[in-house]
Amino acid sequence: MRPDQGEVERAAMARALDLARRGPAHGPNPRVGAVVLGATGQVLGEGWHRGAGTAHAEVAALEATLAAGHDPRGATMVVTLEPCRHTGRTGPCTEALVAAGVARVVHAVADPSPLAGGGAAALRAAGVDVTAGVLEPEGRALLRPWLAAVRRGRPWVTLKTASTLDGRVAAADGSSRWITSQAARRRAHALRAEVDAIVVGTGTVLADDPALTARDDHGDLAAHQPLRVVAGDRPVPDGARLRGPGGDLVQIGGHDPAALLAELASREVRHVLVEGGPTVAATFLRAGVVDEVHAYLAPAFLGAGPSAVADLGVASIADALRLHVTDVERIGADVLVVARTEED
Repeated sequence: MRPDQGEVERAAMARALDLARRGPAHGPNPRVGAVVLGATGQVLGEGWHRGAGTAHAEVAALEATLAAGHDPRGATMVVTLEPCRHTGRTGPCTEALVAAGVARVVHAVADPSPLAGGGAAALRAAGVDVTAGVLEPEGRALLRPWLAAVRRGRPWVTLKTASTLDGRVAAADGSSRWITSQAARRRAHALRAEVDAIVVGTGTVLADDPALTARDDHGDLAAHQPLRVVAGDRPVPDGARLRGPGGDLVQIGGHDPAALLAELASREVRHVLVEGGPTVAATFLRAGVVDEVHAYLAPAFLGAGPSAVADLGVASIADALRLHVTDVERIGADVLVVARTEED
């Protein structure tokens, strides 16, 4: 190994992570980036996965290498996720790498999928040199919801709340628009455009008539619209905004978060955003299926009105559900606190 090879490959992995971020955060497949390096460490080609049914990052990088007039034989493939060995919408990346004559593969994160995982072992069996774990923490951070969803067999759940400093989501008269600023609402819409599904309860549908769409800064529908999921047994009114333009409307009866998430997993949903009212928030928290919370706090007091979360059955401060804060950000006049239920 040349003295600088590790440094060159780490720099290429950082670039591959940047490329991966160009891919869609939503959808059943992970965001993956790849860089092909020549014998002296020069970049021969780059690629990233653009969404389900398109070429995987490794294949895209190989195609870019060939299009630039370079021969990938003997090259090093630097990729953010272990190459797959599974035939799905596209063929196995392991076979494409072997066929191209790639001599070395460097990846950040192992693939936990029982179908697609094991690519490193397949490559080694074919005589390819493989190094794993380069910039692994950064790779895991990028893929966190997808990795968790694949490992657990259920979607990653983000709970979003918007409340005053005293935890109220509406005034005593029921009015709730708007607690947070326009800047905070823009950020919330940006998150909607990244998830696969938004979940609310029938109570929120009947009380607020939400559209549950993802909109851009101009107020137009974003390119990606998540599924609009209603939990509960009461019907969605015929004239509801949920039946207007936006993502498909799915109603799942009952009030069991585990059953709802199982149904969404069968639809290849990887990331769910729970935006329901206090009752739905408490139901998901009590079920222990919330992975992350995005809590928007507006600098205001109401003193009365419903709280952000209904009764959790906590009788003592010792039994409080404590989270691990990962980020605090000022957005316009408001503050966004991001916290997870499990520590990294």
